[in-house]
Amino acid sequence: MRIAIASDHAAVALKADLATWLREQGHAVDDLGPDTTDSVDYPDYGYKLAAAIAEGRADKGVALCGSGIGISIAVNRNPACRAALVSEPLSAALSREHNDANVVALGARLVGPDMAKAILTAFLATEFGGDRHARRVGKLSNPPVSA
Repeated sequence: MRIAIASDHAAVALKADLATWLREQGHAVDDLGPDTTDSVDYPDYGYKLAAAIAEGRADKGVALCGSGIGISIAVNRNPACRAALVSEPLSAALSREHNDANVVALGARLVGPDMAKAILTAFLATEFGGDRHARRVGKLSNPPVSA
């Protein structure tokens, strides 16, 4: 699987650890940065990750920042992306099964490396359930003009 991974400065160490681990699992990983802990703006990296998904350069994405909140908001600005902020494996699996999430977001200050790997294992192993969920997922990328 082709996986794009991006973070802000708060999650550089976790990003590097996960990128190495994902490669060891046999995935092609595109590390979109940053490479240092110098302060950066998480939206810039969330947008890079979203573009990789939207343009088909990656099948799935991993978005990381201190809390996971900011970068997940940035990724979700792109209608091709469905980023789910999760902190444990069950939510990761349900985000795939029910919401066809194509990006998982994690908070590096909240989730350690072992839990992050367990989350990614569940996220990458779970297929979209389709059926009744497909109609709902279709609405996520096509919101009504006024609700």
